[in-house]
Amino acid sequence: MLSTEEHHVTPWSSMFVTVIVPMLLFSACWSLTFPPSSLKAPVSCCLATCAHAVLSGGAVAGSAMMCQKGFRRVRPRLCLKLGFRATSVLRDSSGTEVRGHCAGWSGGAVLASEVMGWGLWEQQQYIQGASSPKDMIIIVDVSGSVSGLTLKLMKSSVIQMLDTLSDDDYVNVARFNEKADAVVPCFKTLVQATMRNKKIFKESIMNMQAKGTTDYKSGFQFAFEQLLNDTGAPRAGCNKMIMMFTDGGEDRAQDIFEKYNWPNKTIRVFTFSVGQHNYDVTPLQWIACANKGFYYEIPSIGAIRINTQEYLDVLGRPMVLAGPKAKLVQWTNVYQDALGLGLVITGTMPVFNLTADANSQTQLVLGVMGVDVAINEIKRKTPTYRLGANGYTYAIDKNGYLLLHPNLQPKIINFREPVTLDFLDAELEDSKKEEIRRDMIDGKSGQRKITTLIKSVDERYIDEAIRTYTWTPVEGTDYSLGLVLPTYSENHIKANLSDQILQVQYNLPLSVADFESLLPNSFESEGHVFIAPREYCNELELSNNNTDFLLNFIALMEKVTPDSKQCDNLLLHNLILDTGIIRQLVEKVWKTKDLNTYGFLAVFAATDGGITRVFPNKAAETWEEDPEPFNASYYRRSLDNKGYIFRAPYRTLNDELLNPENDTIGILVSTAVEITVGGKTIKPAVVGVKLDLEAWVDKFKILASNQTSPTSDNRQVQQTCGPTSGCEMDCDANSEDLLCYLVDDGGFLIMSNQKDYWNKIGMFFSEVDPYLMHALYNNSFYNRKQSFDYQSVCDPVPSSNTGAAPRGVFVPTIADFVNLAWWTSAAAWSLFQQLLCGMAYHSWFVTDEVEAEGMDSRETSCVTIQTQFYFTNINSSYDILQDCGNCSRLIHAKRLNNTNLLFVVAEKMPCNTCEVEKLSQAETEFKDDNPSCEDMSAARYRKGPTVCYDYNLAENTSDCGRGHSFRPSFQTLLTIQLILLYPIASTHILPLLL
Repeated sequence: MLSTEEHHVTPWSSMFVTVIVPMLLFSACWSLTFPPSSLKAPVSCCLATCAHAVLSGGAVAGSAMMCQKGFRRVRPRLCLKLGFRATSVLRDSSGTEVRGHCAGWSGGAVLASEVMGWGLWEQQQYIQGASSPKDMIIIVDVSGSVSGLTLKLMKSSVIQMLDTLSDDDYVNVARFNEKADAVVPCFKTLVQATMRNKKIFKESIMNMQAKGTTDYKSGFQFAFEQLLNDTGAPRAGCNKMIMMFTDGGEDRAQDIFEKYNWPNKTIRVFTFSVGQHNYDVTPLQWIACANKGFYYEIPSIGAIRINTQEYLDVLGRPMVLAGPKAKLVQWTNVYQDALGLGLVITGTMPVFNLTADANSQTQLVLGVMGVDVAINEIKRKTPTYRLGANGYTYAIDKNGYLLLHPNLQPKIINFREPVTLDFLDAELEDSKKEEIRRDMIDGKSGQRKITTLIKSVDERYIDEAIRTYTWTPVEGTDYSLGLVLPTYSENHIKANLSDQILQVQYNLPLSVADFESLLPNSFESEGHVFIAPREYCNELELSNNNTDFLLNFIALMEKVTPDSKQCDNLLLHNLILDTGIIRQLVEKVWKTKDLNTYGFLAVFAATDGGITRVFPNKAAETWEEDPEPFNASYYRRSLDNKGYIFRAPYRTLNDELLNPENDTIGILVSTAVEITVGGKTIKPAVVGVKLDLEAWVDKFKILASNQTSPTSDNRQVQQTCGPTSGCEMDCDANSEDLLCYLVDDGGFLIMSNQKDYWNKIGMFFSEVDPYLMHALYNNSFYNRKQSFDYQSVCDPVPSSNTGAAPRGVFVPTIADFVNLAWWTSAAAWSLFQQLLCGMAYHSWFVTDEVEAEGMDSRETSCVTIQTQFYFTNINSSYDILQDCGNCSRLIHAKRLNNTNLLFVVAEKMPCNTCEVEKLSQAETEFKDDNPSCEDMSAARYRKGPTVCYDYNLAENTSDCGRGHSFRPSFQTLLTIQLILLYPIASTHILPLLL
């Protein structure tokens, strides 16, 4: 029976400190007296200046020359482009057709379909630049006459219409026959046209069914009431419009327009005649013309795209008539550039056709002019490495979407959708961050120090840390820039290699000899070196292969000096300083110790300067950490936590089990080096060891027992423990009855006295002992936090419909051949084929993407959910009685001071059944199949554009559409008919003639 007495585990902590600390503590190497000027505070004001230089309107105005001169540079910074709607040709600032200079490839004139993979009009650059924000109600006729192919065309048309909306727009969709109702019942009013909301609309639209009779009045009444009723919900407040999709009808619903829209006509009405039919379209034309709208025809699939986007011409009329004051720079959401620039934003400005004839001025938006700014170029303007591993900059727009953030990393390249990640979705959300987000959207400046939760790089852990958020608006743009710093990164070391003290104490002559210890031929004696692949100098060739990068670095140092203007002197000087310090650590400490004596597989050190050294050299063969310390989970977690951070190699149930007999299992232990210079505390490095599991389990079992206990005079008295000695808590002698574990702060198994569990080291503890993990969580040793990844990747859902070609073709007999009915059916089939060709005629001019059914095996973007566990504030020792109904057991748990470990001792479970929740840490796809209306309608705080151009007294509304499509001649129709009949008839007619 396990005693309820508090067990003293002090020897474990003490032994760890006395053995490991001498190996780790070399902070004295950093402890020389730096002059106060060597500590530099981050210049947040400089960040705002840099961002303003890139993002302000002045950058757009001045970047044309830069791009024009920089097309042939190896690394062009900006690319100005001008889009014309008539030809969809992209042109640069000189007026020539853009070739592949910005992406590093060459070719002929670049059409939009070649560059973007789809029409230029579908680009948000054109949509946002050619009109003001929109409040749109889409009403869809689902009466009984709309069925089959017409209904499919209508669904596709409405979905395409939704794709013309951006996050500055608001929309709702309704279906109507005798009555009208919203296709998404939870959307009682207009909602923001976000990617999420549009996806919900599209799913509901695909489920629409046709039935009943047509009543235009019900649809229009629903739409007008939605637009005119002020419910207090957010709106665009501009360009109110109704888009009606129908197959035709006789009703003009004039009384509805008289009641809601005339005489001011503040709401435009656009009508769309969908499908091939014989209805009179005059009423639809009249409705559009009488309400400042436009009438369009969509007879086939190929006509959908252009006819669902041309309404932008109508919306652009007031903007054109407003003149130069309407030429405002608008910035798009972040999106993936098809030319290979990565994530970019585009500043756009409309181009107007201001020519006038004798009667009126042209009202046409000719196109948009824009400049692309690569997000990577904005990052280059931020002093990333001066902010430390856990400091960063970020920027958001008026929607709260990120322009810049270290977590803005979409895993799938999707050219068809913008990258819209909210600030609160990129971090672990809390109320304080909501307030910061609101202030940034409102254009305020401020600073706030908060305690917040931080998710680790490997997404396995959560740490509670203090961060200082500083933010300020970027003048002349809709963006606000933020800076996040932990306290220890508010200052940084600025190495001055001309300082004589440094030269003498660290033997740092400015020559290639400084880097001899970095060469591969020195690894055997000095330990393996990893250098962070940073851009220390402009001409340095980066490489993912560490050896190649080292050789490139040394070769460049033979040509340039660390003070060269083409190098980042701060980065390079700090690298040299850290190289000298770690070299002394190797010579004075590491080489003088026998690592096997301590049960160490390796010792290592990593620094802010970008150096990681692992000793001995053979340990580098199993070193799997990122060579960039700022991207390494152990490095960043060590900075945010006090004491020693243990971490086992991560494993899941799907991984192959470890074989302790053949595999050497290493436990990584790390801690931050904390020093004080001039009264300022900084953490310039992380040091650590890799423990040999087998050697340390033996130490663990001895320490986690009653073999030593303190007396009244603090002397250690040896006790005799064994199976018959009465020692109740002995993880060594009583291993058959007692389960002893070390579990880390994320709930992962670090050590166990059960050799059968060694192959589970690194697994989430619930996979090892679900009942025990539940008891620890249920007794408040752990908290848990659910986090979402909105940029994750999931496997595609297998399609239930697989395309298959017909196995045979019907061959008519002689009776069929002479049968008039057969000729009739053959002609009908021919006409059907012709109809299919007619549906695709527009695709001769505009290409559509086509995917074969059952062939989509690509990964898809999705939202995943994961649960992280972390320690509560419990520091005491606790005894727990776990009752499983038919059996029970005692559990003893205690936090180990100065570590991230929990020591757990438990009796083996006498029975195999215990009805408890099995906790999981695994990442899974998030599927909210039945979301509540409250969740669906919830909207975060945002601000839309303040300028609106939706009315001009001089607007000419006489051009409102009269219908247009290609009308094939009788001769063409007859020729096609005969050609399509020939393959069927020839097999029967020709033998008779011969």
